[in-house]
Amino acid sequence: MVKNVKCPTCAKLAPWSPENAWRPFCSERCRQIDLGAWAAEKFSIPGAPLETDDLSGDTSGRLFPPPQSVN
Repeated sequence: MVKNVKCPTCAKLAPWSPENAWRPFCSERCRQIDLGAWAAEKFSIPGAPLETDDLSGDTSGRLFPPPQSVN
């Protein structure tokens, strides 16, 4: 017996089986819609905010020196 689950995008029932290449989605279209939502930052995973130094480009605390050009 194949279990059916609700598609996270459209809520249509989709089979949860190896034959459904898009599981848990019902179709490739719904999978692409979900991927686009992640890319557009409509979804996020909660976490600690980044420190400002990580975003400013400040490399003073760098562990390794920057690469040197060879002339």
